[in-house]
Amino acid sequence: MVSIKGGRKRAVTGVVSTLTAGLALGAFALSGTANGATETAEAAGAGRHVKPTIVLEHGAFADGSSWNGVIADLRADGYPVVAAANPLRGPASDAAALRTVLDHVKGPKILVGHSYGGNVISEAATDDPEVKALVYVAAFLPAPGESALELTDKYPGSTLPGALDPVTYKQADGTTATDLYIQQDKFRHQFAADVPAGQAALMAAEQRPIAQAALEEKATSAAWKTKPSWDIVTTQDLNIPAAVQRFMAKRAHAHTTEVAASHSVAVSHPHLVADVIERAARATVR
Repeated sequence: MVSIKGGRKRAVTGVVSTLTAGLALGAFALSGTANGATETAEAAGAGRHVKPTIVLEHGAFADGSSWNGVIADLRADGYPVVAAANPLRGPASDAAALRTVLDHVKGPKILVGHSYGGNVISEAATDDPEVKALVYVAAFLPAPGESALELTDKYPGSTLPGALDPVTYKQADGTTATDLYIQQDKFRHQFAADVPAGQAALMAAEQRPIAQAALEEKATSAAWKTKPSWDIVTTQDLNIPAAVQRFMAKRAHAHTTEVAASHSVAVSHPHLVADVIERAARATVR
């Protein structure tokens, strides 16, 4: 296990550093398929190291923009990247949605999940030979039969329940369902304590809700049982206690890095997150 307090310094141009989630998603065909596939084929033909496509899956209370800093670093280092949109409706249906992205991106892939996104990549990558490694970022690594809610409560420390803003609504079939937000005035303390206040306020306004049922749905498969895994454990996390993260990482025999960071480590420490992803890529794709 590696324990560090930050990532490496990088020289990032102004153009790259201002990448937005819209650009990342809008350039899907370029960075995730056409460009990535062409670069991979050319590299293989020239005998060079093949760089896999990095597929990023955000978690609850976030969106693709939470990966902006990570995307900038990865692309600066020559990796094709796709930031998938997570519906946040339930592990099974969200994994099915992610698999449509994986099927569209050809060649080797590294699959990265933040928070609840860990549930999704654990299921989506099962039996996919093109997914060469899994990277968990302050994330859940459920075993079959476990839910995100169950794992959160395994050890004390999460203050998320008191920060939630539940919204119950009627579905098309007449049944009711509940979506969960984080109260905007509590968002920074709960979710992004080490993110600048102005940026955290934008994240609070842009947050996407997760279905309460998604946190209660039990996993049916665990790709970390058969694929090499890397895990970033956030020791100042108020959503998923560090003790819970350590338990899951140890059980998965993951290559673990600990950092004194909030749950929003991809925003506050993008260089560190990108470095771990690249280590996973170099170790598993030749």
